[in-house]
Amino acid sequence: MAYDGTRYAGFQVQPNAPTVQAELERALSILCDERVRVTGAGRTDAGVHASGQVIDFRTASALDGATIGRGVNALLPEDIAVSGLGPAAEEFHARFSATGRTYEYRIRNALERDPLERLREHHVDTALDVAAMRDASTALVGRKDFSAFAAGPGGVRTIRSAEWCSEGSLVRFEITADAFLRGMVRAIVGTLLWAGRAKIDSAAFAAIVDSRDRGKAGPSAPANGLCLVSVQYDQDLGATNSGGSAPRPLNANEQNEADE
Repeated sequence: MAYDGTRYAGFQVQPNAPTVQAELERALSILCDERVRVTGAGRTDAGVHASGQVIDFRTASALDGATIGRGVNALLPEDIAVSGLGPAAEEFHARFSATGRTYEYRIRNALERDPLERLREHHVDTALDVAAMRDASTALVGRKDFSAFAAGPGGVRTIRSAEWCSEGSLVRFEITADAFLRGMVRAIVGTLLWAGRAKIDSAAFAAIVDSRDRGKAGPSAPANGLCLVSVQYDQDLGATNSGGSAPRPLNANEQNEADE
């Protein structure tokens, strides 16, 4: 499923605030004529988008997946849509069965912003050294304690890849890990922007990673540039797999913090 997170307080249900999960549960409950609870693979924060989010839910409805998919899209607001729906294995759990997640962060590096993309890109009007950001990003890969980038309790995660690329004035950062700490990607991007502005070099960035101290890292980049683009699963679980699989899913203790 996909959504524009601009007007939502995140994926997960919150009191007195609009959320993606609440909209999904409302639509599915109407369609299935029963109370439906939804689990998401990534509990994205306020303002963060998704093009490859995965959810699961249980229902006693006799409707098939295609019918439920069409019906729920008719009931959802225009900034949320389900792209595919079908049965999964009994033990499948959208969050705890996931073996990896990939996020993309988009930056418009130009003097003028692009008004048509303003809701999904962070505009930076000063020149960025993308090569320096790419070089610094190598310090992220591996299994490490990423507490320096956590908006709350820290922890150990495995980052499998962290790559920058530029296409004209559009600069994209793609990062894949087994899971992410709350606020982790935006804090990483905000700190890598220091490298892009020559405020720190790759050695200094590596020292920030090793410090486990959020106070040493840079400010979080704005939420509007971030998007959950894919979630990976073991094919045996019967879920849509939008990427490669990893050796095993994380258990509940390893994923005790919210994703981006």
